[in-house]
Amino acid sequence: MYCVPIHASKSHLPSLISPAHVGTLIHFFRGQKVMLDRDLAALYGVTTKTFNQAVKRHRNRFPPDFMFQLNPMETRSWRAQRLGIDTGAKMGIRRMPYAFTEQGVAMLSSVLNNERAVLVNISIMRAFVRIRGVLAAHKELAQRLETVEKGLVRHSARMNFL
Repeated sequence: MYCVPIHASKSHLPSLISPAHVGTLIHFFRGQKVMLDRDLAALYGVTTKTFNQAVKRHRNRFPPDFMFQLNPMETRSWRAQRLGIDTGAKMGIRRMPYAFTEQGVAMLSSVLNNERAVLVNISIMRAFVRIRGVLAAHKELAQRLETVEKGLVRHSARMNFL
């Protein structure tokens, strides 16, 4: 798993935590783009336990649309994506991971308030924006393809009548 060194200097953080890398850590669960607690903890340079303790101290800032815990089926799906076919591997996980939506990640900046957290949050927000752009481009392309397909169906129907 990719982990940013804790002692990385400020000048190295933007290159170590690129939006492209962060984009690989964004998953889709329950119809939302989310990042998991263990990936966020690694980016912030802390353990998952320390990260979750900080979030729990400010639980009122994370309503269900900002953060939710994966259920066993979602966790198995995530493990299968991470590990390939071996869904029985433990990966050192003792409980279901927490998933943070884009709004939840933004709220983390008020909970984890240090220089590194600010730089990490900037990279994460850029990654979410980038993914949103890619999804919008795919949606537009799908709509154009649907228009072409409808035209082909009409054209084929006319050809059959001639």
